[in-house]
Amino acid sequence: MAGAVRRIGAETSATRARIVEAAVDLIRDEGYAAASTRRVAARAGLKPSLVHYYFPTTDDLLLEVCRQGAADSDAMIEQALASDDPVRALWGFFVDTSRTAMSLEFMALANHRPAVREKMAEHSVAMRKRQVEIIEHLFGDRLKVLEGFDPAGLALMLAGIGRCIVMEEGLGVTDGHAQARATVESWLDRLEAKP
Repeated sequence: MAGAVRRIGAETSATRARIVEAAVDLIRDEGYAAASTRRVAARAGLKPSLVHYYFPTTDDLLLEVCRQGAADSDAMIEQALASDDPVRALWGFFVDTSRTAMSLEFMALANHRPAVREKMAEHSVAMRKRQVEIIEHLFGDRLKVLEGFDPAGLALMLAGIGRCIVMEEGLGVTDGHAQARATVESWLDRLEAKP
């Protein structure tokens, strides 16, 4: 029947979760290019047609992997922001190397899949807005002690330096990392000093 809408499996299905988990494992272990329907199905112990039942296109599956990765990052950021020292905890999140492999794969994936790139950009904008709100709330006018910084600039600097450290450490490069970490720590010390 022409124009019929395909049925898609329930989002709460254990089978769907197994497919996504298999895709995450494949991407982490072998790279995003390995996440074909057949490879994901084999990793999950399912038939490829079942993967298509839940995810009609590969982009649908990759977007779900991206969405779940973003949700995990959001939860980690919210946990950092709810801590006793939220800005240092946020900095710790930015330099956490436990997510390096997936972060690099997501960036490569976004370079080749416009739908994923759009979703990642949307999430990054929302995440940066949240970080700026927290920095403004915590420091307000005290940001003036760091000449030239405003909340958005500080959020970007923390994220950018952290991302660079994480990516380079993934390559085995550490030159300048200790110095960059010390610089960030000195910024945070100045911000947290009593006026």
